[in-house]
Amino acid sequence: MPSGLLPLFPLQVVVFPGTPLPLHIFEERYKELVSNAMRDNSEFGIVLAREDGIVNAGCTVVVEKLTEMYPDGRMDIITRGRRRFEVLSLNDEKSYLQAEVQFFDDDDLQPVPQELRDKALLQYRALTELGASREVAEPDEKAAQLSFQLAQVIPDLNFLNMLLRQRSESGRLRELNQYLAQYIPKQRMVERVKALAPTNGFGGKHVEI
Repeated sequence: MPSGLLPLFPLQVVVFPGTPLPLHIFEERYKELVSNAMRDNSEFGIVLAREDGIVNAGCTVVVEKLTEMYPDGRMDIITRGRRRFEVLSLNDEKSYLQAEVQFFDDDDLQPVPQELRDKALLQYRALTELGASREVAEPDEKAAQLSFQLAQVIPDLNFLNMLLRQRSESGRLRELNQYLAQYIPKQRMVERVKALAPTNGFGGKHVEI
């Protein structure tokens, strides 16, 4: 078996470097994968799963905490994203997928314009005030890759996968600002409709037609 293979865990989720991801492990093959990772204090890769397979880029995670171990071997863990990678080839010799990968990071090291960060933070705050946004940890506003922390509130996996591949923090923030500028008004409309729905918009009275 080739050395240096990265174990892969396909999920319908995108994780970024530095961001947490809680997982409930119940399949036998992933019990083995996670147990090995905890024993060796090693990484495994999270890749986005689609109906026709997996995408060819992902992010490694490490297990930070085992929060619950069940009698049947199931477990609840907290992981955290580490390094982004591209899949070069797959290996199916084990019960779970492994891959030869190439790691990458940002190659645009120019300072990020402050107005980009400020605008992204402003829109992030606006979105988190809406009930539909996911609860996430408070972002570190001084983080070099702030975009990854802010993107956690977005449910669009295709958009998140695109951000994961982007190798410029300025580029990610521009994409994020553009996306949120369209997404937030739609979510506000959804929240208004949900607020009206219990009363049919007429104070709870049935409309006679």
